[in-house]
Amino acid sequence: MNNPTISTSLQRPSLNKGLTFIEVLVAVFILVTGILGAVAMQASAKKGSFDAMQRSVASALAQDIVERMRSNNATALGGYAATNYGEALDSAPDKRCSTIAGLCSPAEMVINDRYEWEVSLMGADVVNDGNNRAGLTGVRGCISQVANAITVVVSWEGRTEIADAVKDSCGTASKKRRQVIVEAFIN
Repeated sequence: MNNPTISTSLQRPSLNKGLTFIEVLVAVFILVTGILGAVAMQASAKKGSFDAMQRSVASALAQDIVERMRSNNATALGGYAATNYGEALDSAPDKRCSTIAGLCSPAEMVINDRYEWEVSLMGADVVNDGNNRAGLTGVRGCISQVANAITVVVSWEGRTEIADAVKDSCGTASKKRRQVIVEAFIN
């Protein structure tokens, strides 16, 4: 009496060894997707880092001129007001106020401060092969004064387009325009 049910249940199942081609393709696809995601994330982080660096530079430049104005005589504040910083670099002032021998009056300090700030604003203090290598792209600086209240605006061109919701008319209007506005009161 042969029972076919018992004989088939006693057979050993075959053992599969190795991976199928489809399993290998799925693993490679998952690996490639992960690598491409990491590369895209790195590129996005680099863009964000560059934009943050530009904003940091603009903020430092605005604070620089505010501190220059604070260190000068308050009666000379009106000499700083202008809306054309960064359009063209003026020639260096005749009297540089950078040494003890070159002590300057408040009016001469204004001329020197304006020149040095514009040099920094335009990136003209870092030159390579005759080209400015620092500063911001399409930069403009504007300083307005009402009594002892000052407003410093640094405007530049960013890399990507956004809505131009800028409240100050400093710089050329565009969807790439960015601004840092610093308001201060100087005694």
